[in-house]
Amino acid sequence: MKKLLSISILAGIMLTVCTLQTIAQQIPNPRPSPTLISTLKVDDAYFRVVYAMPMKNDREIFGELVPFDQVWRTGANEATEVTITNDIKFGGKDVDAGNYTLFSIPGETEWTVILNRELGQWGAFRYNAEYDAVRITVPVEELDEVWEGFRILLTNNEGNITLRMRWDQTGVTVPIEIYY
Repeated sequence: MKKLLSISILAGIMLTVCTLQTIAQQIPNPRPSPTLISTLKVDDAYFRVVYAMPMKNDREIFGELVPFDQVWRTGANEATEVTITNDIKFGGKDVDAGNYTLFSIPGETEWTVILNRELGQWGAFRYNAEYDAVRITVPVEELDEVWEGFRILLTNNEGNITLRMRWDQTGVTVPIEIYY
């Protein structure tokens, strides 16, 4: 009797585990845009950008999917977050070390790029300009190549940082000067 009860319990556990595995495989990935992290360390200064990479997928991007003259989360899913360990000049404007959310307002010829102090936002639905640490304007670059996925690239530029955003055939560049 004990043997039959043990076999029944074991069979029930195995059936439950197999059912849960099947259900888990059927749940779609709720985040089709992968999370990327761009980092750069220049001397003691550390700069990190965490963002989700949306894909072009044969869509018209700027002016359509991402409307002109409206605040954009500068990526997909959660708003893009930036960590800065040293005080910097972001596009020529002073910014204290800290954690920020990166927003932008794409335009046809220039973008407004924003570092905002309010973290933990999904998209730009609750964006509040009262929390802006800095706003800068940068010109739009028409790129020769098509970037399928949105990318934020950081490069060491003679001891400072260059932040480049690329998607479709559009690019913008933000110079970042590090205070030592």
